[in-house]
Amino acid sequence: MRFVISFVLSFAVSAILGRFLIPWLRALKAGQSIKEIGPVWHMSKQGTPTIGGLMFIAGILVAIVLSGWKDFQNGDFGALFVYLFALVFGVIGFVDDYMKVKYHKNEGLTAPQKFLLQLAAAIAFTVLLRYTGYLTSDLYIPFANVSVQIPWVIYMIFAAFVMVGTVNAVNITDGVDGLATGVTIPVALFYLAVSVLWKTTELEIFSAALFGGLCAFLIYNFHPAKVFMGDTGSLFLGGAVCGMAFALDMPLILILVGIIYLLETLSDIIQVTYYKLTHGKRIFRMAPLHHHFEMGGWSEEKLFVVFTSVTLIACLLAFFGVMGR
Repeated sequence: MRFVISFVLSFAVSAILGRFLIPWLRALKAGQSIKEIGPVWHMSKQGTPTIGGLMFIAGILVAIVLSGWKDFQNGDFGALFVYLFALVFGVIGFVDDYMKVKYHKNEGLTAPQKFLLQLAAAIAFTVLLRYTGYLTSDLYIPFANVSVQIPWVIYMIFAAFVMVGTVNAVNITDGVDGLATGVTIPVALFYLAVSVLWKTTELEIFSAALFGGLCAFLIYNFHPAKVFMGDTGSLFLGGAVCGMAFALDMPLILILVGIIYLLETLSDIIQVTYYKLTHGKRIFRMAPLHHHFEMGGWSEEKLFVVFTSVTLIACLLAFFGVMGR
């Protein structure tokens, strides 16, 4: 039951750190710059401290080191591998956030810079999991409970695409108070349940730490948000979500557990494509999807509840889809 200790440690460290981090970020004037093309009422959020993802990143680290020390001594580094993978994306996000805060614009690293850095991290992580025995080139299909063997090179390309796509999808979802946090909490619980079922103790510890850190962060991030996670937090979460899927050797499960991330991204792609093809017409009131519902009168609290509930239901279905593996 070390995952319980991991949850408590991550929650406690993240919650306590938030009490000090938020005033410090305010003192540094590390405020969020709001895009003018977004909903006009979001302009009231201008100046809210960002880079708050540091609190759960730190909480998760403390939890997995203290709770997983026994695993490290036994040579089981799964929790550390996933954490470091997520941390690489968190660092990319931190550089992006730092540039936004420094230059007071909602633009940091360029898209090609982000893509190349994320691609390098994805390839390195896939190779690491492959050669430490966590990952095979057999693509597991949930519900059907079968695996399809594919060439390693093709699997590498597939993995890189899925990882980079997932990370950026989580980043897109982080556009309303508490939304990315709330949607990712059921995903962390899903990974915890699967890790317990399959007795992968080191991954239990990471999942529980992720769950605890996000629950603590939600105290400060729920509407009206006292702090935003920034790209630091959202890219870290994206890395954690896809990192766990690959560490458990079931990347296709992301279609279900990440259904909100997927819909948010697709809405953006569809909107841009349709706008260009029709020379100015739109399918959605505004993209991504959460803005569409906001423009239709949904409150941020309603968005949080509905999107989190959809993810919770999807995660329950996903659990039934893999429990027979």
